[in-house]
Amino acid sequence: MFLVCGEALFDVFIGDESNKALHLDARPGGSPFNVAVGLARLGQQVAFLSGLARDMLGERLVRTLSQEGVETGLCPLFDAPTTLGMVELDAAGVPRYAFYGNGAADRLLSRDQLPELDEGVRAIHLGSYATVVEPVAGALEALVRREHDRRLIAYDPNIRLNVEPSVARWRERVDVLTGLAHLVKISDEDLHLLYGATDEAALARRWLAGGCGLVVVTRGAAGASAWNARGRVDVPAPRVATVDTVGAGDTFQAAMLAHLAETGQLDPAALAEMDVEALARLVDFAARAAAITCSRRGADMPRRAEL
Repeated sequence: MFLVCGEALFDVFIGDESNKALHLDARPGGSPFNVAVGLARLGQQVAFLSGLARDMLGERLVRTLSQEGVETGLCPLFDAPTTLGMVELDAAGVPRYAFYGNGAADRLLSRDQLPELDEGVRAIHLGSYATVVEPVAGALEALVRREHDRRLIAYDPNIRLNVEPSVARWRERVDVLTGLAHLVKISDEDLHLLYGATDEAALARRWLAGGCGLVVVTRGAAGASAWNARGRVDVPAPRVATVDTVGAGDTFQAAMLAHLAETGQLDPAALAEMDVEALARLVDFAARAAAITCSRRGADMPRRAEL
């Protein structure tokens, strides 16, 4: 089983205006929420850990997760609102976000609400703004420190400066969590937000030297690269008619984790020792899954049969 930790919210897509009305399309989401759903659709057993609201939107998030086959029994409930992420798409389908979530339920998880995990949980994924806003950031760090030697830890920073505008704060959290994670996936956009025009390979080597087993950098239509102790692979992105890129990175992460589970490599030591052919298969599988999401509106992740 996978345990996915982080925020759960509604993405509210801004549509056309007519008769002085602005048309909105609200869909459940949030990066970790999407990863959890993506894993379930790819045939993996998965539980979700996040603070959820007792409001009407929180009820819908629970219902959506349950319908997708994601377990929610570990999620504490709060008398607090559900975060809204406003999404506006440009002509190329690339999203721009604005978040409304101060005091929202997905930020309220505390250390004393962390569950004990049984041996069935083989891997933990975390990321995005739940790793930088308190108290949930401290709780998730405590969780991965507690579980680091017992389970695979996967991490995607998924930078959201409109939630936490301090790049220094993001950089500090990324430095901590890349030292605790066995698998790090980061987009080139996030990497450049954090470190400017840095050498991706040099950064990957630094994270590997710090204890990470596998580092993957995604570049959208330009493909992705992966590094481990055995070397580097570069994989092109499939060509696809893009509707939008919402959820593509989350799909990529879910697909990598599902592929590792399917191939018996969901283990920190296995990540570091995968040969370049196995790395290429892993990244190609994830890229094909992400391309399917890009061909559809919103974070509509593929099911296993589609791959």
